[in-house]
Amino acid sequence: MSGILRELLCVSEKAANIARACRQQEALFQLLIEEKKEGEKNKKFAVDFKTLADVLVQEVIKQNMENKFPGLGKKIFGEESNEFTNDLGEKIIMRLCPTEEETVDLLNKVLNGNKLASEALAKVVHQDVVFSDPALDAIEINIPQDTLGVWVDPIDSTYQYIKGSADIKSNQGIFPSGLQCVTILIGVYDIQTGVPLMGVINQPFVSQDLNTLRWKGQCYWGLSYMGTNIHSFLPPVSTRNSSETQSQVTQNPSSEAECSHPFSAVISTSEKETIKAALSRVCGERIFRAAGAGYKSLCVVLGLVDIYIFSEDTTFKWDSCAAHAILRAMGGGMVDLKECLERNPNSGLDLPQLVYHVGNRGAAGVDQWANKGGLIAYRSKKQLETFLSLLLRHLAPVDAHT
Repeated sequence: MSGILRELLCVSEKAANIARACRQQEALFQLLIEEKKEGEKNKKFAVDFKTLADVLVQEVIKQNMENKFPGLGKKIFGEESNEFTNDLGEKIIMRLCPTEEETVDLLNKVLNGNKLASEALAKVVHQDVVFSDPALDAIEINIPQDTLGVWVDPIDSTYQYIKGSADIKSNQGIFPSGLQCVTILIGVYDIQTGVPLMGVINQPFVSQDLNTLRWKGQCYWGLSYMGTNIHSFLPPVSTRNSSETQSQVTQNPSSEAECSHPFSAVISTSEKETIKAALSRVCGERIFRAAGAGYKSLCVVLGLVDIYIFSEDTTFKWDSCAAHAILRAMGGGMVDLKECLERNPNSGLDLPQLVYHVGNRGAAGVDQWANKGGLIAYRSKKQLETFLSLLLRHLAPVDAHT
């Protein structure tokens, strides 16, 4: 139902406020800085601070959704456990308390009596957030709540979040690293079919006020259900970058490079050499490297690239579900790369879309929720088919079947 999506937008914004507060409020920022230092962590700390930020965001999303939609909180899954044991053997369960004062007390235990930090964090956790989008307010869709499951990645690209680089320059609108690569991902799927239905990607760090150093973010959403496909209007990440990119393309509409390399792709810095070599033949110079699975998917959503491709098995359901739902609403999707490479294009079979309701057989722990065959995110099915045929042509036969 669109009511659930509306509430997810609100909680994603509250989560973004928590992520921003940890970088902007001095008491919290000092704890983040400690993450960078080598050496002994205080044994009384129940958890390192970056993990606390992750867990707190996840618990805020769970608790807020449970309050508005009883029963839904139990079907929200994510990367983080909310149970901590410090080096002295004391166990603490992190949860969102009914009052700000109780949350302060609980955080005090986790942060070894750091009252300033506990109060600053509790304040932002309990702040009300109002978020609305006219496009969503105008539509009412009834999706039975008991058919829904939710995947959450509370802070995707934690390394970039802790590192905190704010001065990275974009390459045609795409940031290779830095705070802009940090995303909060919430994906809703059908628990019977595994099909993604709703997605929210919140990008907490989009632009910074150089006077106050405060960050502003941006939120994107999509809903695809029973033939209804709606999504947020997607403004360019930056007007300047967008106009530069546009002018570059229009100046050379029939350039040789454009004709011979019709696709652009974003990849991980750890991508396999065989894939990179094949991609360079398909995309030429139009291959971009970027941090964060959520951010790379967002680059496809925003139309900054045609394809996000990743051949490793180190993304998970919580990394892909949100963007997959938005892309479905836009006419695109997210498929299993390995299955695509092994598929006979003349078989008439549908493309192997990722699903979100079943784990990998025989796998344990987080691995059961890994996207084992890698993935490709795309905006157009026809475009994907053409891309795959070109990619297969340039991959050695042995790579297509490993």
